[in-house]
Amino acid sequence: MADELIDICDESNNLTGVKKMKSEAHKEGLWHRTAHIWIYNPKGEILLQLRAKDKELYPDMWDISAAGHIAAGEDASTAGVREIQEEIGLEVNPEDLQFFRIRKVRTVYKKIRNNEFYNIFFLRFDGDIRTLRLQDEEVQEIRFLPCKRIEEELKADPEKFVPHGDYWFEVIDEVKRRLK
Repeated sequence: MADELIDICDESNNLTGVKKMKSEAHKEGLWHRTAHIWIYNPKGEILLQLRAKDKELYPDMWDISAAGHIAAGEDASTAGVREIQEEIGLEVNPEDLQFFRIRKVRTVYKKIRNNEFYNIFFLRFDGDIRTLRLQDEEVQEIRFLPCKRIEEELKADPEKFVPHGDYWFEVIDEVKRRLK
């Protein structure tokens, strides 16, 4: 996991002026911000990534299309564009991202205390994912899956997916709404 300098927030998502390395924020359980980008296509499919086997958090599990920490001084849409380009090699502009909402999430995974404000975006993509370049240390594979299949697999085999709980179903419902 690459370490980076991030802004620290209070429990209400207000910047505190404190900057820490991501590893310190995770160790101390400090609130910080991330960008989550859910990519979908006109067929009602969502692009999922299989996290690399060596990831510290949730290795070898299916997850969000692209996501990452917002660097110190960076805004959420710029971070989203950067993460999409780094992780899956797709070049987009900040105005291509459709802001959805901010979600406050507190999780613990092994020794990592992850207190985050997810800045959630959607991106409609009509292209061919075979043309994308994956960042090996982050992503093993990407795949478009129909919303219905994701729902079924989350219920039948949840250990294959990063445990986002009802967030998965909120995203699936929003993609369906956007395609009506």
